Amino acid sequence: MHESSGKNFPQPTVETARFWEGCLEHKLLIQKCSDCHHCQFYPRLMCTKCSSRKVEWMKASGRGKVMSFTIVHRAISKAYLSDVPYVVAIIELEEGPTMMSNIVQCEPKAVEIGMEVEVVFENWSDTITMPKFSPFYKEK
Repeated sequence: MHESSGKNFPQPTVETARFWEGCLEHKLLIQKCSDCHHCQFYPRLMCTKCSSRKVEWMKASGRGKVMSFTIVHRAISKAYLSDVPYVVAIIELEEGPTMMSNIVQCEPKAVEIGMEVEVVFENWSDTITMPKFSPFYKEK
């Protein structure tokens, strides 16, 4: 928990530290297996497809589609009162992995299954930047 906001902050681990460093640089990093080329998220020490330990970090495009979502109307604590309602979604990245995040920069009722989104970054502190997603509008 972060003292000044009262919100729960992620606690980077050995496996996730590079992911959080990438977020600080406004880069969405995922892992790719050097043996079978499988892309994965969340960070692990080995490939979830072939069990190889040859996993490397790569910069993801940051684009994806909403696979599922819910709109949260009830804050989990006083620290989150100003955030409701908010969207928690499962995003399928272009590279294949899925990740859970928030959809921001649009009304919650505008979110739809299949909606194209792109990563945006929200700085929470000097050490934690959160990846979130906003609607992606292709230029015509």
